[in-house]
Amino acid sequence: MPNIKIFSGRSHLDLSQKIADRLGLELGKVVTKKFSNQETCVEIGESVRGEDVYIVQSGCGEINDSLMELLIMINACKIASASRVTAVIPCFPYARQDKKDKSRAPISAKLVANMLSIAGADHIITMDLHASQIQGFFDIPVDNLYAEPTVLKWIMENISEWKNCTIVSPDAGGAKRVTSIADQLNVDFALIHKERKKANEVDGMVLVGDVNDRAAILVDDMADTCGTICLAADKLLSAGATRVYAILTHGIFSGPAISRINTACFEAVVVTNTIPQEDNMKHCSKIRVIDISMILAEAIRRTHNGESVSYLFSHVPL
Repeated sequence: MPNIKIFSGRSHLDLSQKIADRLGLELGKVVTKKFSNQETCVEIGESVRGEDVYIVQSGCGEINDSLMELLIMINACKIASASRVTAVIPCFPYARQDKKDKSRAPISAKLVANMLSIAGADHIITMDLHASQIQGFFDIPVDNLYAEPTVLKWIMENISEWKNCTIVSPDAGGAKRVTSIADQLNVDFALIHKERKKANEVDGMVLVGDVNDRAAILVDDMADTCGTICLAADKLLSAGATRVYAILTHGIFSGPAISRINTACFEAVVVTNTIPQEDNMKHCSKIRVIDISMILAEAIRRTHNGESVSYLFSHVPL
């Protein structure tokens, strides 16, 4: 593929390498370091003049460092005369701060969108945004890819009783995602209504739907401290579910998440590799990982060649 360069930030080198391997390319040379006062310094180690540049950086780990590194890399490529700079952000940072839910609350997702545009990004490729409306925070094209085709494939290959299961959304916000999966598998869906007193803490839960004598599959876009999905799993078991699985696009797993999953009643907690999971898998045997590098790689290939990306919304590339 001529005139294309892929660079990786430090947040998820493994995913970047898989994407580059899939496309038959080498990762571009880039040196990222910190000065002693903790300022980030990025040096692009090869010419990008007239090239179509893709920078892969996920919003995970030290999120603010990752974001700053991405902005500096975009700007460095832009002022080095790259013809187009695309930010590939598998897990979009600050995506949950997408509305003013109380007085004086910031809309940080919009701020991040502005920062990326000002830095010089011409195009954004991301996956399973927390709210699709975040695409409207940008004035540049945004491709919001879905993990759904890989999730469907995983369910059919790994859950023997998938024809007799219920897909469950742990909150009302994910109802649309869950109904789409349930329709394609031709099974029922249920949802759990939760009441939060404050962020990261769930107060009460009500199950709407039937899971009696069936496997229950919880589907959500992300799990952070896992309080919601662990409470939901208990609720589903008490409602008569035979087995409980959780499938999440972004496994953030911060704070007490891993210990909660270990003590919860899950058969498996399935996440994609938009965020590195190697350390988490060492501490928790229930975590399974779906590789989504081929979706991102195919999106990059299609974007570079000027082809349509919509095929990826419903198919897993071979």
